[in-house]
Amino acid sequence: MIGGTAARAQGTAPRRSAAEATRDANFGTLGMISGGVDGTYIRIATDLAAVLDDGDYLRILPVVGKGSLQNISDLLYVRGIDIAIVQSDVMAAATRDRLFPGVGQLVQYVAKLYDEEFHVLARRDIEQVEDLAGQPVNVDLRGSGTAMTASLVFGSLGVAVEAVHAPQDLALERLRRGEIAALVYVAGKPTRLFGGVRADEGLHLLSLPLAPQLLQTYLPASIEHADYPNLVAEDRPVQTVAVGAVLAVYAWKPGTERHGKLLRFLERFNQKFPELLQPPRHPKWREVTLSAQVPGWTRFKP
Repeated sequence: MIGGTAARAQGTAPRRSAAEATRDANFGTLGMISGGVDGTYIRIATDLAAVLDDGDYLRILPVVGKGSLQNISDLLYVRGIDIAIVQSDVMAAATRDRLFPGVGQLVQYVAKLYDEEFHVLARRDIEQVEDLAGQPVNVDLRGSGTAMTASLVFGSLGVAVEAVHAPQDLALERLRRGEIAALVYVAGKPTRLFGGVRADEGLHLLSLPLAPQLLQTYLPASIEHADYPNLVAEDRPVQTVAVGAVLAVYAWKPGTERHGKLLRFLERFNQKFPELLQPPRHPKWREVTLSAQVPGWTRFKP
């Protein structure tokens, strides 16, 4: 095997040039752009790194990302990024707005991962989503998947909010102080961001009306008491919608070095997938069906 990390650690490997060391270090390395530190994407990426890494044959480097649109841009243009975790509606948005020429063929999917729920955490005086009209609502950073989906969801419901673009951890503090009316977060439940919210802080999760125009794009979903015991009553689940998370790759040409790395990733992913279903891996892995199709996307042929 190229590399020989264990042998080098024991001092038995022959001396190598800097060029050889660089080649060996990069042989099996893949960059995976994910999400923010409080989201589900980074947990999924670190799970993949923990389970699939195999010495010099394959090594995954999880990278903190800034949202689905930015992740697509990074996958297309940033050196060393081969895989991205994005929302399934990002392809429609990128194609509609002509953001990235040829994106439908250059960016392809390996698997649909799981569904991400549309969370709206609001002050107690905000009783329904319509009350957010004209109110300051944090929708995460510009270009993020949450900002994109929030625009589509509020637009479908005819609710014109005053969009605020702050990092989610800062937005939560602003919400606690009453400076904004709500924050929107698209993430797989349960998300760590809400884990420290106490029942006595005057915050709650809003239900969405499942309007027909909303269900043309998104799946109905619910958030239960077990997901957030301090935010959801036992007998009153929160009605919302969900969008799929997609494991996407850059469609490198067969025979290239980067295409070979993706083949090694796919081999390990299929071999080790059962281990991703076991604790301590994120519970969202148990929602994954590897054969699931993603409408509007092209599947990576290998």
